[in-house]
Amino acid sequence: MSNQSPTYGRESDSTLHATLSSYLSAIELHGIASVGDKLIEAAGGVGQLADYKVMVAYGGGKDSSYVVAFVRAVQLHLQLAHGRTFVMRVANMRHAGVPTAVMENIDRVYRALELLDDPRCELITVDHTEIRRFCVDLPLPDRLRTINRVDVLMNGHRSAGDGRPTFCNSCNLAVADFYGRAAWWQGGVDAIMTGDSRREQLLYSAWILRLAKESGIDVEQCRSMGFRGLLTALRGIANTYFQELFGEDGIAELAEREVATGDRSLQPAFISIYDLVSYRVHDHWELIVDFLGFQFDDLAFSFTESDCANPTLMAHLRGLRTQYVEGRTYEAGVKEYLQLAEMMMHKKEMPERLIQLALSRYDTSEKIAERRGMSAEYALDAFALQEDALVAMVFSPFTDEGARLARFVDDCHPKMAGRVADLHLALRGESDTEDVITWLKEVSALTIGQLRTLYRSSLVDFQTKESMIARVRVGDPHKAEIETVDPQTGSRTLELISGR
Repeated sequence: MSNQSPTYGRESDSTLHATLSSYLSAIELHGIASVGDKLIEAAGGVGQLADYKVMVAYGGGKDSSYVVAFVRAVQLHLQLAHGRTFVMRVANMRHAGVPTAVMENIDRVYRALELLDDPRCELITVDHTEIRRFCVDLPLPDRLRTINRVDVLMNGHRSAGDGRPTFCNSCNLAVADFYGRAAWWQGGVDAIMTGDSRREQLLYSAWILRLAKESGIDVEQCRSMGFRGLLTALRGIANTYFQELFGEDGIAELAEREVATGDRSLQPAFISIYDLVSYRVHDHWELIVDFLGFQFDDLAFSFTESDCANPTLMAHLRGLRTQYVEGRTYEAGVKEYLQLAEMMMHKKEMPERLIQLALSRYDTSEKIAERRGMSAEYALDAFALQEDALVAMVFSPFTDEGARLARFVDDCHPKMAGRVADLHLALRGESDTEDVITWLKEVSALTIGQLRTLYRSSLVDFQTKESMIARVRVGDPHKAEIETVDPQTGSRTLELISGR
């Protein structure tokens, strides 16, 4: 391969390697050499490195930016030390919750690491089934935006807008699909470099296989298939999950969301760098911010996330719920969500400066009102959702055969109070009265078919494990009890909520 010749870009490689190394500790530099040795062995010797391909999954956040920089340093180290190196595939997954600022961060990182024009690097963007070469202003496919929008609404109506089920469950299954597609694209990769520890990988695998077993999947067969087996288990979990969400008739929705499981003949190895580095961002702040040019944008940096704006909407939904469903104030709900967010930021050992930056955006009533406007604008821009649809979601008026429909109409749409019986008929499929169906679609942002599916479904009881949606949240650590205050009595109670 011409791009693997001993003289390829040696001067520029040397300059970049020296600059990058200046931001790394002696421990990290030792780790880079150690990983390089592992890759030589895995490839079958230095002479085979040129045909060895390593993938990094890049979400565009601060932690994954560090992993990309680390793997680039390994690639340069091998080129300079041995005149040969591996091909580096960087795959970034997108969804509607990824704002433009994240793609701009990715572009700055790629430019700082000189990846964009290096033939030893494959930079791909994965938009569900569509895989393209990275470009900072690559438009998000309309079909993907629609899938994400429908998933948010259907999950949100089943969970009364609780943060993790609403925004993360379908997204996490999409991440599994992303790995399958990115790792096996155009001949596949030999290894996937990850920042997760071996312990984290084992715990995650055990959780997946436990969920799979509860779904009736042959987990022993999955175990024998390695990474592909894990994806196969996740495909089974996804099928169960989305069948619960879209009903027995949701064949097209299930097919569209099926997790890719890759090629039977290829089995990429997982190589963790966790034990060789520190993930506390303040330990390599200069590398992330000064050299890579990472910016903690107002939308992209949302509480624990630096690559997704959906946590901002989680806080917004909590505010809408306390205002419209519980008869308290929007501000009270946001402050309750901040209890969870602060706990989680400390748990993730985020620097105090970032915790304070996130919380300071909500530290006055005026700022909360400003954030409300920003959240509403973002919901419209990312998911094409007006406030009416978000309020309907936190009310969940259509599930349980419309058990909360009358109250929802009385409280939020009193002009329709005399049509509740007609609404029930339409939702049961016993009437197709045009103005009723039009109103239902406008207020919910869902089709009449999706609304009828919700009508036949129940609001998820998270105290039980009767549904896959509930079982997923049981094993999800991103939740905590927060304190709520009744404005009438002043009594305090604890409520379990989830988020990021």
